Parts: sequence; structure tokens; C-alpha cells
Amino acid sequence: MLPKILVVDDDRYTRTLIEQLLRNTAQVFLADEGEAARTLFAAHDFNLVLMDQRLPQHHGLDLLREFRLQRPRMVAILMTGFADVRDAVAAVREGLFDYLSKPFEDLEALEAVIGKALEFDAAYREIDSLRQRLNAAKDTPLLVGHCSAMERLVSQLRQVAGLDTTVLLQGESGTGKDVCARLIHHWSQRANQPFLEVNCGGLPESLLESLLFGYDKGAFTGANQSNAGYFEKADGGNLFLDEIADMSPKLQSSLLTVLQNHSFRRLGSTHMRSTDFRLICATNRDLAGEVKAGRFREDLFYRINVVALTLPPLRERKGDVVRLALHFLEHYNAKFGKHCGPLTAAAAQALDAQAWPGNVRELQHCMERVVAMQADGPVDEAHLNLQALQAPECVVAVSDDVNPGSLAYQDARADFERDYLKRLLAASKGNMSEAARLSGSPRQNLYVRMKRWGFDIKP
Repeated sequence: MLPKILVVDDDRYTRTLIEQLLRNTAQVFLADEGEAARTLFAAHDFNLVLMDQRLPQHHGLDLLREFRLQRPRMVAILMTGFADVRDAVAAVREGLFDYLSKPFEDLEALEAVIGKALEFDAAYREIDSLRQRLNAAKDTPLLVGHCSAMERLVSQLRQVAGLDTTVLLQGESGTGKDVCARLIHHWSQRANQPFLEVNCGGLPESLLESLLFGYDKGAFTGANQSNAGYFEKADGGNLFLDEIADMSPKLQSSLLTVLQNHSFRRLGSTHMRSTDFRLICATNRDLAGEVKAGRFREDLFYRINVVALTLPPLRERKGDVVRLALHFLEHYNAKFGKHCGPLTAAAAQALDAQAWPGNVRELQHCMERVVAMQADGPVDEAHLNLQALQAPECVVAVSDDVNPGSLAYQDARADFERDYLKRLLAASKGNMSEAARLSGSPRQNLYVRMKRWGFDIKP
């Protein structure tokens, strides 16, 4: 269905121009004065309103204020043939999408602004639809996105969710792998059973082992009572292992045995217990490359690489940045009891132009910061403080004598991490608390990384 656009202008030439410009892409309704505009606005759910500032017996801004009381999410553009800085400032303060001066010298630019405004309207409507579905099913995870890559991913998630098979979610950090895992659980036949998740990269080997396998009383110092592990608790449900590439070789072997035999023993126990869980794994690394480098078991890789789904980075999700930004804006407004927004056209363009190396998580934190730090009202480009998110530029001296064999990214990363940990240990004189302080990383994460590279470190 074509979007509906209301054009309110007493200038017949302007009305005709816009009507002809959009005749193939929208349903255009025309009004030459305020009363006619009121009648049309009451009769139709418009996706966009183009309003002239100076009308016979009416002011455009006053009419838009009146319309917005009826439909707070209305997207509107103010037009004027009498360019006035005060009008422009007032339009921004009112939260209008844009302010345009007549006559229109660049029709392509005009069409582009209208197109972007319609994207805003579509985003608002999509968020409303998602929220209504969430209210109907409160435990449903929310995955915001309308680009072709995300539509394809959601279709794949729905298809695989109903199949009792292992799923491997791949993608950069911050792309939403945890949300996809919860969606798979929600859409699966095991939805009424437990869903448990654990980040394999955030725990030392011994703690992760006891968390997964559980333990009997007296299994180790401090085990004052028996405790069931995730393998046991997830029986009948879904178990999500995030950052599985960070799992130690010992635990990789143990996990493989559990997956093959569907059974395990608690730590300190001789009793074999059976379990039936569906495994969902996630990683931000190239597992095939990790296998090649000897850091991940090949047999475990083939065991979990049954159905592999790749999440697109945010920079490849055309049109989704603004949708996500509006969603997070509303979320944090509700959370903090504020009324920031809407986004101005300049803010939307700035968000679209950002690279977002941290993906959806980075955008979420950006919008949380905006709502937390800004007063109520429209959010402009300056409020986003996007320059603070940009990595500083650096100049690198490049030698002509480069060994092509050393250019594999995973190998270079591994060499860097080993060298860094050596220097960190030397600087801290082997004191792990000092090493954690110097690196700014949790001590347990350092233990995991040092054990991976063969450093003999005792907790």
C-alpha cells in the first residue's frame, strides 16, 4: 500500500509540484487552507504531513501542534517561502522532521527528504507493531530490523527453531547473538522448558566446569553441598554457550563427550546422569580458522557446526540504524521517565553515516547516553556526540619488506596476544591482581587467556 501524504499550502504551484513529484510513490492529499487540512487529517491516517508556515487565517506551526496532540508520532515537514531563522528554530524545538525553504531548487533533494521522513514513519509504525506483539506475548525477545539481511535471518531462525538440532550463531560482537538464541528457544518445541545461558569467555576453566557439570558435596574445598550444573538443569530445554571459542581444550573435550553420549558426571561423583538438551552456540571468531590454528578441537567443531547462521554487522543493515535508534530512544525514555525526541533529520543522517564497529550494542549505549544526559525535547546531531565514538586516527609507518605469510589476521592476533601477555606479566612481576589493574581486564579473563597460551599461572 502506498503511503499517504497530506500537503497543506495555499500556493497552487507548490501543491501541484509535490503532487506530480510523488504521483507514482504515494497517495497525495491536497489542502489549501487550515479547515480543509483539519477535515482531511481527521479522515485519514497520514504517514507524512507537509505544512506551509503561512496560511490564510492559520499558522502552519499552530496547526501541526494541534495535529500532534491527536497523533504524537506524526512525522511532519514545515515549508515556507519566507525563510526566517526563528521559524527554523521553532520547527526544531517542536520536533518536526525538517524545515524547507521555497521555492524548491533541487527536486531530487526534496524527494530524498520526503523519502527519509517516510522511513521515520515506517520505523515508528514497526516499533508500535512490535510493542503490541510484545504486550501480547511478554516473554518474546525483540529483534528490531527490516532490511533484507535481517528478514532472511529471521526466516532462518524460525525454520531452524522447530528442528531439534544444534545451531551455531556467528557474527561480530554486539550483533545480537544472544537475542537470536532466545528467539530460537521461544519458537522451539522446548519453549516451555528451561533456557540457560553462559558466557564461556568470562569464567575461569574451573568455575565454568563446575557451572556446567555441577558437583557433589565435598568435591572440592568449599563444596559444602551438592549442586546441579547447567547440563542437568537444561534437561528438556535449550542450553546457550556464548563465546564457545574461549572454552579451554580440556572443557572442549568434556563437552564433546557429553554431546556424544548425552550423559555426564557431576564433579566428585561416580554416578552417570543422562541429559537431553538442545545446544545453541555463539562465537565472534572464525571457528574454522581456530581449528586450523590448533586452538579449537576439530571434532567438536564438526559436532556443533550443524546449522550455522551468520548475523550481519550493523553497517550492512541498510535502513535499520534509525529504526533501532528510535526503539532504544523510546525504551530509555520509558526507563528513565523522560521525553527525549524525536530525532531530527540531521541526527538521523549522522546515525546512518556512522560505521558502528560495536554494532547494535554500541548504538544502544549511544542512545542510552543521549536520554540520560539530555533534557527533554528533539535530539539533534550535536546531542549524539558521535565524535567521541570515533577511534583516533593514527599514522602507521609501513615497511616494504613484509612477509605475506604473516598477514593472516588470526595468526597476527594470536602473536599480539601472546606478546602482550608476556609484557604484562613482566610489568606486574607475575602479580595477577596488578596485571588485572594495569590491563583493565577482570582477573578471571586474564587467567583464561594465559592458560590458552600456556602460561603457568596459579590463581
